Amino acid sequence: MPAIARIGPYRVFFFSNEGFEPPHVHIQRERSLAKFWLEPVALAGATGFPPRELRELERLVTENQQVWVEAWHEFFSHRDTPPSS
Repeated sequence: MPAIARIGPYRVFFFSNEGFEPPHVHIQRERSLAKFWLEPVALAGATGFPPRELRELERLVTENQQVWVEAWHEFFSHRDTPPSS
């Protein structure tokens, strides 16, 4: 699960086996976890975060959307490429 950012108490990452899904990130703080779609930015689901904090997370995702979409495509494009001989 590649971590693509750490912002304050949050770790932003995606799972390496989710390349078949649309671009998204997971955000974790302690035992709380949220999933945000990146195109367009939208909350996909969350556990443990209060609504106010989820709004803050959505703002962080919106601010970093372009960079995180690029990281998604770069990571998963390499995973789909067959090894060279």
